[in-house]
Amino acid sequence: MAKRVEKHRLEKSKIYLGKPRSLLRFVLKLALIEVAISPILACDPLGTDFAETEAAISYESFQPKVKRKGTSSDLRVMTWNVKFAGGRIDFFFDCHGKRVHMTEEEVRKNLAGLAEKIRAYDPDILLLQEIDTDSKRTAHIDMLQYLLDNTDLNYASYASQWKVDFVPSYGLGQINSGNAILSRWKLENSKRIALPRIEEQDALTQYFWLQRNLLVSEVKTPKGALSIVNVHTSAFSKDGTKQKQIDIFKEYLDGLDEAGKRFVAGGDLNAIPPGSEQTSNFEDSVCPKGDFEADDYSKETTWMQPLYETYVPAISLTDYQANNAPYASHTTDKSGFWNRKLDYLFTNETFSNGMVHQDVSTGEFETMKLSDHAPVTVNLRWEE
Repeated sequence: MAKRVEKHRLEKSKIYLGKPRSLLRFVLKLALIEVAISPILACDPLGTDFAETEAAISYESFQPKVKRKGTSSDLRVMTWNVKFAGGRIDFFFDCHGKRVHMTEEEVRKNLAGLAEKIRAYDPDILLLQEIDTDSKRTAHIDMLQYLLDNTDLNYASYASQWKVDFVPSYGLGQINSGNAILSRWKLENSKRIALPRIEEQDALTQYFWLQRNLLVSEVKTPKGALSIVNVHTSAFSKDGTKQKQIDIFKEYLDGLDEAGKRFVAGGDLNAIPPGSEQTSNFEDSVCPKGDFEADDYSKETTWMQPLYETYVPAISLTDYQANNAPYASHTTDKSGFWNRKLDYLFTNETFSNGMVHQDVSTGEFETMKLSDHAPVTVNLRWEE
């Protein structure tokens, strides 16, 4: 869940304005700085702007692999929010610690664990969220290239969600982090489609903020042509932006379906399914009120319903509502357990063997130690 620095403001009073002695002085300073900086931001000095639609960035593995370990004729699809290979370091954004940056050794160790799990689950198509390609917080390691070179996947497309040459908040510095689609087969027509920004944010905050998107690609598999859509919606908006992003995601799938295109789609939607037993006050939410807090879904319980009603989910709503626990995929508490489902896969074809990999007893590289999200896998099959 992208709660990395998705606060409702960039703590301007700390970063830009010093510590104002009164609310009036703060408001006056804020107004002045907004007026002064707006013309500068219009020139995009820190490289944060994206087009509404633009080509995604293409990647290839250093040495293409052709062998598939599995024997099934189905295609295996997987989605995973990998938390920029942050593992279970206690970062500032989850309020369990104060860390901002990682050492190169820490990043490479966690990447090795992610690669090991990906090889073990053996996906043909992999959707990743929160993958860093050039960020100070992750020692400027290109994680996407690393995973291509250390798994059985050959091609990737990438769409940044957070690209800033310098983020002043918390000393973050340079950031380039986003969504990726990885595949055994060459990806074509890959593009980044912008999603709405959080409307309640001012221009200064929006300039440094995450810019959500749909990452879409096409691939010719041995079974036929397939469209792929990866999404990671906003976590902290209170103004309905997240619902708009989810609705746009579904509308895009509707367009593919109406055009007769087979698809798999999903990612981290930062929303819980209808019929969730718990909708707020999760035990792992320890942030002060308003700080990186995304634990109240009580007004969002129907937002995923249209997707479930129209398309086939990796985990059926019937199974989920009968018992939520086996399908939870997120927690911020490394000492706790998965407590809510935020990660999804959908298709307009047929899924089988959908699973949330909650494993917590498989040694050094168990999923609980590798990210604050558990991976989801499913087999895709369709009629010839």
